[in-house]
Amino acid sequence: MKRIWAALAISLLPICATAQDEPSDYRMDHYRGPVPATLAGGTVVGPEEAHRLWEEGATAFIDVLPQAPKPANLPPGTIWRDKPRNSIPGAIWLPNVGYGALADVTHDYFKRGLAKVTDGDKSHPVLMFCLEECWMSWNAAKRALEYGYTTVYWLPEGTDGWSLWDYPLEQITPEEPQP
Repeated sequence: MKRIWAALAISLLPICATAQDEPSDYRMDHYRGPVPATLAGGTVVGPEEAHRLWEEGATAFIDVLPQAPKPANLPPGTIWRDKPRNSIPGAIWLPNVGYGALADVTHDYFKRGLAKVTDGDKSHPVLMFCLEECWMSWNAAKRALEYGYTTVYWLPEGTDGWSLWDYPLEQITPEEPQP
């Protein structure tokens, strides 16, 4: 029954949402909202196609959902817990690499994460995702293409669309930055 509702919801998306034209540069603000229907140089996939790629096991899945940093001004003794992230099983989580402008250290972090999951092979397929209507994943996919990756998939529905189809999720933690 969940799949029937998912199919109905996806069939209504063109009526309910207005896709944006693909910009020539990165989205720099307002990261949640209607996203483009295209990714120049990449391949846009829906949850069913992403699931097929996931089952085949040849594509690296990269979650780019941002993660809020621990506030520096917390009173002593305050307990801080990062918000748990339920994601596609086997995905690597590279938070904050989908912003429009990145510091050099964040570029390096993203490049190291990509190299890790592809064994340095820029032809190895990668799939970027976040949440539904999240420009972070579009920015990250565009950036991977600019880094020279040749087989880049983008899942605009992210984990929201994935879970709507009742595909599995698991809790993951961010990939640790290397100095």
